[in-house]
Amino acid sequence: MVNFFSTDSELVPVEGYDLIGDVHGCATTLENLLQKLGYKKIQSVYQHPKRRVIFLGDIVDRGPNIREALLLVHAMVQKGSAHMVLGNHEYNALTYCEKIKHSAASNCQYLRPHNPANCALIAETLEQFSDYPNEWSEMLEWFKTLPLFMEFGSAQQGNMFRVVHACWDHDIVAHHKSIFGDGHFDENFLHQSVCTNTAESHAIQVLTRGVVFPLPDGVKVVTQEGHVRSTFRTKFWAEKAETYGDLLFQPDPIPAEIAALPIAQDHRSKMVRYGLDQPPLFVGHYWLKGNPKPITNNIACLDYSAVKYGRLVAYRMDGEQQLQTKKFVWEYVDP
Repeated sequence: MVNFFSTDSELVPVEGYDLIGDVHGCATTLENLLQKLGYKKIQSVYQHPKRRVIFLGDIVDRGPNIREALLLVHAMVQKGSAHMVLGNHEYNALTYCEKIKHSAASNCQYLRPHNPANCALIAETLEQFSDYPNEWSEMLEWFKTLPLFMEFGSAQQGNMFRVVHACWDHDIVAHHKSIFGDGHFDENFLHQSVCTNTAESHAIQVLTRGVVFPLPDGVKVVTQEGHVRSTFRTKFWAEKAETYGDLLFQPDPIPAEIAALPIAQDHRSKMVRYGLDQPPLFVGHYWLKGNPKPITNNIACLDYSAVKYGRLVAYRMDGEQQLQTKKFVWEYVDP
């Protein structure tokens, strides 16, 4: 657990944190947001005398200035002026580029298959780093050091809060802590995470992608990005959800007849519940729109579709246990 008032050798005690959602290569917007939050470049690294940034992951892919955004974030984390948790896009990049150990199959050399869909997703990132192979190798090694989740503050002091890219599952977090002590992982975890039906693959799925349920056989939905999917993302705080529509948490709708169906028992048993009595939780991942505000009194999603000309959103956290709409800050993305 990270101490809410931690110090390091170069920076004064932390008085608050600024959590920032999915950047996806919007480097110019990120700089504008950091400046709006009071961060200034000192020796080429954005810093604040009393605050730290916490990035919620998904810095890479899709956007116009992926390399610049990633180098900016990396420099802040290395300097101690920011923290970051692993997003599903950093995980995808890492497994896409990590070779399978002792693989004899010429067409299956990497942890993440190089099929057309996976290649297309990472294409912009690889293109923007194509002239900087050493930098990209350094970023991949850094991804391996990022935690899957973090906790800040103290329950005793009443200023605790949590950070994960997509979904906080108490059982998964407890199991992971029992092995690693915190949110970090090792090389064996990474390799096991791409195997079917392992604890590692389940942890990656839930923590970095959320809880997804399958649509009935043959039913497909087309996302706003043009992808065809047979699953949908669900809420992890909907205690009283009765239908699939009550659970839906994504910008793309599902067919009305499916949304009206009662939740099947096998799906209900897989629902994740983050109670209203838990410390504040911050996530990204879900492509929200509109005016930023808390989802519940203790949950905030900070992904407001920045790369699709939405908003890059931050929350100014000072240890409060009831999240406040007035503490959201954002910068619009210039198309």
